Amino acid sequence: MEAIMSIMIGVALSATCGFRVFVPLLAVNIGTRALDANGQPLIELAGGFDWLSSDIALMVFLVATLFEIGGYYIPWIDNLLDTIASPASIVAGTVITASFVTGMDPWLQWLLGVIAGGGAAGAVQATTVVARAGSTVTTGGLGNPIVASVETSGAFLGSALSIVAVKFAIVLFVLLLGGGVWIWWRRRRHELAEAH
Repeated sequence: MEAIMSIMIGVALSATCGFRVFVPLLAVNIGTRALDANGQPLIELAGGFDWLSSDIALMVFLVATLFEIGGYYIPWIDNLLDTIASPASIVAGTVITASFVTGMDPWLQWLLGVIAGGGAAGAVQATTVVARAGSTVTTGGLGNPIVASVETSGAFLGSALSIVAVKFAIVLFVLLLGGGVWIWWRRRRHELAEAH
């Protein structure tokens, strides 16, 4: 059961990579340093992933987080960042999930990371791209800072919940994914209706 919970934490954190690539990586680093009531780290990583908890990783993730968040508040740079963030979020999601998978062969650990972690991050990232594109089209980019604020809040809240309340984070991810699919479906239906 502990292994399943660990994987769930990894997948939930990976999903938040779809909002911001570096916030969940920073959360992983901080989670390995923070201690619970028993004096144990809040999260433990699989062997070979200790670099995620290093001091250098903390500094890199912190600086990258600040630059990423700031970039999303600059009109048109935010859309450029989306093109970079899409593949980066999948890679980050894959690494995060793989870092929580223990007791499996490395090939299975990475396969699970790609499918579950990369897939969750990619699904959330696709939803944010649709939201940002809709904001750009309807507001000329003026509404994008609002979208950026919601996404950044989602990254921080999702990362925190993934570590301390993983079941709630999974439910939140499913709701967001469902909302994104619903928005896409309505938009697609509207485009098809206009074409006829």
